Amino acid sequence: MEGQGMTIKDTPEEWEIRATDTPFVGNKTSVRTDDVVMPDGSVVRRDYQVHPGSVAVLALDGQDRVLLIRQYRHPVRQKLWEIPAGLLDIPGENPLHAAQRELYEEAHVKAEDWRVLTDVYTTPGGCDEAIRIFLARNLSEADGERFVVEDEEADMEHARVPVDELVRGVLAGELHNNCLVVGVLSLVAARASGGLDGLRPAGAPWPARPFEV
Repeated sequence: MEGQGMTIKDTPEEWEIRATDTPFVGNKTSVRTDDVVMPDGSVVRRDYQVHPGSVAVLALDGQDRVLLIRQYRHPVRQKLWEIPAGLLDIPGENPLHAAQRELYEEAHVKAEDWRVLTDVYTTPGGCDEAIRIFLARNLSEADGERFVVEDEEADMEHARVPVDELVRGVLAGELHNNCLVVGVLSLVAARASGGLDGLRPAGAPWPARPFEV
């Protein structure tokens, strides 16, 4: 089926659920099992992770470098280069406030200009996590004491890397973090299609994770 004449846009829809269970509840996430009615009337069991949602920050400095952090990720047994990110710990929390907090805590940096770069579902076949990736510009050192880190973050490294070098690393298969890959390629695409000032404002609606203004 060709796309001519179609509106290519994701749309809300919810199929009937005959039964649901939560066999595992963790500290931040849980696993849910739903019995879902298919279009032909059959009922199929679907297991998925329930996630509070996340924010990430592509912080771009005046020399066209992206602020990166590097930390150990146990599920994939690798140290990954990433952009600052964190969970939406408080239901209904304003994602911009959460993103500003993460940039401060992980990099001790603040930004004057904030835009929404892109919104994504990380793995919609098995998890309901939604991430809003912000573009932050006009960076400066944050005021006050540095945030005390722990666990994997205690081993965190920092770097500022040119955008072109990150694009090369993504396409070469050397960089794998979802938010970094999506954020950097979205930045390049935005520049090529109208410029960064055409991005959505930082407070743009986010149906996947409604929030308080």
